[in-house]
Amino acid sequence: MAKLGIRYDPDPVLREKAKRVKTFDGALRKLAEDMLETMHENAGVGLAAPQIGLSMRLLVAEYVPDKEDIESGERGFKVILCNPEIVKSSEEFETGLEGCLSIPGWVGDVPRHVSVTVKGQTPEGKELRLKADHYFARVLQHEIDHLNGVLFTDRIEDIKTLRKLDPAMDEDEKEKLEV
Repeated sequence: MAKLGIRYDPDPVLREKAKRVKTFDGALRKLAEDMLETMHENAGVGLAAPQIGLSMRLLVAEYVPDKEDIESGERGFKVILCNPEIVKSSEEFETGLEGCLSIPGWVGDVPRHVSVTVKGQTPEGKELRLKADHYFARVLQHEIDHLNGVLFTDRIEDIKTLRKLDPAMDEDEKEKLEV
C-alpha cells in the first residue's frame, strides 16, 4: 500500500463538490485501502477523497471505542463509503471540538447533529445504510462535508473557538479531540 499525499486548505479541490463514484472495481478497493493507511499514518479517524486530491465521493472512517466502551465489550470498525449521503438526522445538536488533516494544527468547536443515518455504497457497489450517534455521527458529517466542498471551519459558529493546537499538548489532551 502507498501513503497518499494530503491536500491542505486552500487547495481548490477541497472546495469542489466531488463527483459520484460510477466504477466499482479493484482499483477503487485499492484506493480505499490506501486511504485507510494514509488516515492511520496521519493519526486521523476519517479521510475523504478530495483530501488526497481526488474529486470523487469516497470516504473512509474508523470508529475506535473509548476505554469504557471497550470494557463493556464494544468493538471498533472501519467504514468505506462511496456516494454517501445523510438521509436522516436528529433535531438535536451537540457542539464538539474538531480538527482536520487538511487544516493541520487547528481546532474549533463545531455543532453537529447528535445522530445521522447515512446511505451509500460499498466499494463493490452494494447498497449500504448505517446509523451513527454522537462521536461517529460527527466523523461521518465531517467527511461528507468534505465531499460537498465544506470544511469544519465553515461550520464554526463562534470564530473565537478556532485556535492553534499547543505543540506541547500531551497525548491525553489530544485524545479528547472529537475529530
